[in-house]
Amino acid sequence: MPLQLFIATRKGLWIATAGADRRRWTLSDPAFLGQQCHHAVLDPRDGRTLLCASRQWHLGPTVFRSTDGGTTWKEAASPPRFPEGEARARAVDHVFWLTPGPASHPGRWYCGTSPQGLFISEDGGQTWSPVSGFNDHPDQHKWVGSDKDQTPDGGKLHSIVVDPQDPDHIYISMSGGGTFESTDGGADWRPLNLGVAADFFPPSADGSEREYGHDPHCMVISPSRPDRLWQQNHCGIYRLDRPQTRWTRVGEAMPKAVGDIGFGIVPHPRNADCAFVFPMDGTGDWSRTSPGGKPAVYRTTDAGASWQRCDAGLPAEQAWWTVKRQAFAGDSQEPLGLYLGNTGGELWASDDAGDSFHCLFRHLPHIFAVTTGTPA
Repeated sequence: MPLQLFIATRKGLWIATAGADRRRWTLSDPAFLGQQCHHAVLDPRDGRTLLCASRQWHLGPTVFRSTDGGTTWKEAASPPRFPEGEARARAVDHVFWLTPGPASHPGRWYCGTSPQGLFISEDGGQTWSPVSGFNDHPDQHKWVGSDKDQTPDGGKLHSIVVDPQDPDHIYISMSGGGTFESTDGGADWRPLNLGVAADFFPPSADGSEREYGHDPHCMVISPSRPDRLWQQNHCGIYRLDRPQTRWTRVGEAMPKAVGDIGFGIVPHPRNADCAFVFPMDGTGDWSRTSPGGKPAVYRTTDAGASWQRCDAGLPAEQAWWTVKRQAFAGDSQEPLGLYLGNTGGELWASDDAGDSFHCLFRHLPHIFAVTTGTPA
């Protein structure tokens, strides 16, 4: 089956198409050249609907839709917007995250915005409506926090995950705010942050833990074991096995000189005990570069009890870049393919589950996101 990468950057969107061996790739001409593209996702349910979240200089924050492989695009007729006249007077700065809905609802999509908002489309991304159960929740303003609690370019709602076992069970994460879940299709929400950042947020005098205000960088579900969640947090790597509600920090097994701070995390599609992370320097003033200028992927095959450094083929020194939360992805092929786009405009790949890496493309703009897809 054909395999494609959708590479969203600070200056446009590129699509890469693989040859049969995943070693030879062709790169498209850019779409939206000069415009910020935060995320692009191909709908796995039909293999045709491709959505791109973009912040256009003249149109502002919006979503574009293509049904011909990215040859032509049409802007959403009704992009994600907070209602006019609301008391909090929120305005979408950019659309940050896109997630296709469940197979039982073929036209459904979700998106997350900055500031933190959740929106839904039931017509394949052509029109969007606020999920009022979250956006207008009486505690949402407390969960989100103030401007000082946000990321440098504004707070974000990301990591929208629909439980494949139950389309009404939805997870989201916010930077800042934490991770939350709904079991009724988005009508109501509750925090899901127990055990996270216990050193940073110690229990209060009565023993209670802080339920919100955390900074998950990325949260994913295990495809082969949907009751398992992985989280790359501002304070480390965590795992949660439902129906438990307490996260376990599994990044403490990482080498102390490297640490367990990073943005993205990729679960193996067939082995629930296997996951991959890309650490960054989170010490001192948070340079957000590869520790020591020596980039590496780390792999666990025992659910986080131990981690193996995977750096064959990656630069051995003086590589001061990192990989953002949406720019680390895997495919579903055998052996597993891994793809990471960096802040220096390079796209690196492994076609042997991290045993070795090679550079596919150089000289692209700063890469925001990389996703994989199989077109129909």
